[in-house]
Amino acid sequence: MCDPAPDRPPAPRIQVTSAATARAYARSVVQEQWNSATRTAREEDVIDLLLVVSELVTNAIRHGDGLAGFEVVPTDAGVRLAVHDNSDVVPEVAYGPGDLPTAHRGSGYGWPLIIRLAREIVIDRRAGGGKTVSVLVPLHVG
Repeated sequence: MCDPAPDRPPAPRIQVTSAATARAYARSVVQEQWNSATRTAREEDVIDLLLVVSELVTNAIRHGDGLAGFEVVPTDAGVRLAVHDNSDVVPEVAYGPGDLPTAHRGSGYGWPLIIRLAREIVIDRRAGGGKTVSVLVPLHVG
């Protein structure tokens, strides 16, 4: 697990109710806490981060019996996300190879996208029910 960036407190937890508010918050964490006078995240990495945020939050809302929490913590390596939902069910494809579906059925692209763009994917069951999906999305200096 990566440590938070030196001299930077963890981002505060906020109430997120949609993928749009989660994306806005994640971008603000990068701009206010990861970027500095000596480093700025590449825009393509921020776009990857926002795609992962959208997929994780949307999955929690659509398949996880609702979003129960959202955290964003900057680290030296990038941004660690934690998305909490209310379902104990772990998707079968969560630890798969990230292959895209062979036929378009309206869904099935989210987990492969997460697997391709994020690192250190961990799914833990929460003591009170539900689960937490945490990932590290790497950021590089642009």
